[in-house]
Amino acid sequence: MMVQFDVKRVQRGTESFMVSFDFTKTPVTQIADYIIISASKHNASDIHFDPREDGMMVRFRIDGDCQDYTFVPKAYEKNLTTRLKLLANMNITESRLPQDGAIKGEFGGVDLDMRVSSLPLNEGEKIVIRILDYSKSLEGVDTLGFHPKNLDKVRRMMAIPNGIILTTGATGSGKSTTTYSILQELNKPETNIITVEDPIEMNIEGINQVQVNSEIGMTFAAALRSILRQDPNIILIGEIRDSETAQIAVRASITGHLVLSTIHTNNALATVERLLDMDVERYLLSTALTGIISQRLAKRLCPTCRYQRETTKYEKKVFKKFMRMDVDKIWDANPQGCEHCRNGYHGRLAFHEVLEIDDDVRNALNNDKLEKKELAKMVYSNNTITMLQDALIKCLEGKTSFEEVYRTIEIENEENDNYEDEINNEIKVNAPKPEVQTTNSNDLLEIANTVSDVVVPTTFTAKDFADPEPQETTTPQTTVPQTSIPQAQPVQPTVVQTSPVLVPTPTQPVETQNQAQQRLVSPLPVINNELTRL
Repeated sequence: MMVQFDVKRVQRGTESFMVSFDFTKTPVTQIADYIIISASKHNASDIHFDPREDGMMVRFRIDGDCQDYTFVPKAYEKNLTTRLKLLANMNITESRLPQDGAIKGEFGGVDLDMRVSSLPLNEGEKIVIRILDYSKSLEGVDTLGFHPKNLDKVRRMMAIPNGIILTTGATGSGKSTTTYSILQELNKPETNIITVEDPIEMNIEGINQVQVNSEIGMTFAAALRSILRQDPNIILIGEIRDSETAQIAVRASITGHLVLSTIHTNNALATVERLLDMDVERYLLSTALTGIISQRLAKRLCPTCRYQRETTKYEKKVFKKFMRMDVDKIWDANPQGCEHCRNGYHGRLAFHEVLEIDDDVRNALNNDKLEKKELAKMVYSNNTITMLQDALIKCLEGKTSFEEVYRTIEIENEENDNYEDEINNEIKVNAPKPEVQTTNSNDLLEIANTVSDVVVPTTFTAKDFADPEPQETTTPQTTVPQTSIPQAQPVQPTVVQTSPVLVPTPTQPVETQNQAQQRLVSPLPVINNELTRL
């Protein structure tokens, strides 16, 4: 069997590699496994299989951004979709309704836990695979990047035996990671912990977990009513979606239980308003609510290639207004990146806002005549670090860039603010120049040997692929600060005159020594290296 990789540059706002498979010589089962293995190796959070008019585009979401990976011709689109649905235990005969499934197993020597969702579109079925990463949840609350003052608040809230702790944020903002981290530290032999989830995202030893199934009447509200008769100490509700669930959760927290849950809101003040809109009585909410953790995810600066630059007028104004500081220099991303990152960023971090309910806020919640502005002043007192302040602190620490703060959090702008032009000019003048990186034949052979355990196909045929040449940075023409992409020049792949590592299969024909010597080493390791760097 043989897989052919056609590596080429695609420019759609960012620069990326595209890989094409030889579907005529490689089974779809191996290609599906290989796509999952490749996504895992590049720390992708999601795999998107997007149906198009002439085929299917496969994209990886890496550090919050979608990146094209490969294109599947229309003739093989249905076979790939069927294979993914079989892995997820979904109904392959049903293509008119959305479905949910899960994939658990070993791929390329790594145990993966994935959630699968299918959605019928006009061009076919769209499949999205969420790759779950529990490493942060298992490490504890200390590793989530809380400010020391916010971390103290979270620990005080965890120490209260009753009440409700809410984690809020948009979809994909890390709410489940934060909630599971708290639950992991509360998981002790003397406590009875019961969770109600849809779906169960992480199996934790010593915790009783209930799967919601609306089709048979097992809703969040129905499960909660039964849970209260199971003598729990701590209850985890996967998500508060409706008024009934919110009311039961609040009542459960009043009756001596610690309740953890998530809700889709932007900040602490919006969470209070949402619960009031869900017909939760004010006197119950003021009594039950222990604290609110709001968060959003942003890209983390690469510590290897980040650089310092002068702050712009707008940035100085923001730091002066919200931090009461005069800041002359801040860290920024190197638009050329390095071998450890992609465009100057590697990984993500969270911006937090932690509201600990005190007596003043409780009294304010009981007052239905109190205006929103007055409540906001009380909530965002000097004791509360707002999400914007937490983001600016992480920017000063060199963990993220001001561009990410500006993109992630809405900042109150004045009419004469022109941050986009200022930051573009600053990047154009001060961005470090790229360095030329080369790879010799010995490096290629060493990389090929190290990744041979995850290579699905047995033999590869390589086509020409491009390598970027250093070029001066130019000013982007978009409103969001970006940098120009260096133009790629075609080069010939390096030919290594040694036999590559082969994975024998029963169907592989025996090849002669001359054929083995003439075969090219697969450029896949180089592609993986470049994808990780970009």
